Amino acid sequence: MGWSGVFASLLGQGNDSLALDERAWQALMESPLFDGLSLEDRGRLRELAMKLLADKAFSGAGGAEVDAGMATAIAAFAALPVLNLGYGWYEGWNEIVVYPAEFVYEGEQMDEVGVVHHVRHARSGEAWEGGPMVLSWQDVEYSGQGEGFNVVIHEFAHKLDMKSGDANGRPPLHSGMDAQAWADNFLSAYDDLCRRVDLGEETQIDPYAAESPAEFFAVLTEYFFEAPDVLHEAYPEVYRQLMLFYLQDPLARLHRSGKVAAR
Repeated sequence: MGWSGVFASLLGQGNDSLALDERAWQALMESPLFDGLSLEDRGRLRELAMKLLADKAFSGAGGAEVDAGMATAIAAFAALPVLNLGYGWYEGWNEIVVYPAEFVYEGEQMDEVGVVHHVRHARSGEAWEGGPMVLSWQDVEYSGQGEGFNVVIHEFAHKLDMKSGDANGRPPLHSGMDAQAWADNFLSAYDDLCRRVDLGEETQIDPYAAESPAEFFAVLTEYFFEAPDVLHEAYPEVYRQLMLFYLQDPLARLHRSGKVAAR
């Protein structure tokens, strides 16, 4: 199904606004992803999640019907990356589309040498610049377990990346951040992962991150929040750059939670 078919299937299935589901929220706060957050952090996280619920329209596709519990889970995961950045980073687009499971993307894609190919494959998420976000609910349910996977954080990282234009692994950096250090650290790590993947080596980081600089940024953002110890061990300089960008230190939270021994 092409994207025109996707949008045709959405008619009449949208929810303009969904309230935060208290039972779902309390269950989510027990997830490993939120270990180590202070009471103040949790309060701010809740405010951001409620803002997202009020600001975005949630639509079901492919037979999915989005209820308040599902929307609350998506909002909770999405709020974490902007915990110290502010909700403004998520403004400029309006809709989140949810499929029951992976959905089929069909369209044209340009390769590294400029040749356009027709592609058709399954995806767990998709983010468009200025447009909607598409998520697989099955993959949302797999997220938040501290194993390096979070489709919501991944797709919202693409949205952050797009704040500077096309997704290219380089979101707008804060005043005082060193753009050259960002580029050098990310390129060195990206080249290392691509080399290891090409050699068929087993890697600590999901090989999908080697697909492009944009996917590298999104996947490493997943690890930054879901498995910061793994990212820090694999690419400590990238961890530091993400810490400066997101204004958070998930590894320190993990240490406070007692889930890993301090190095």
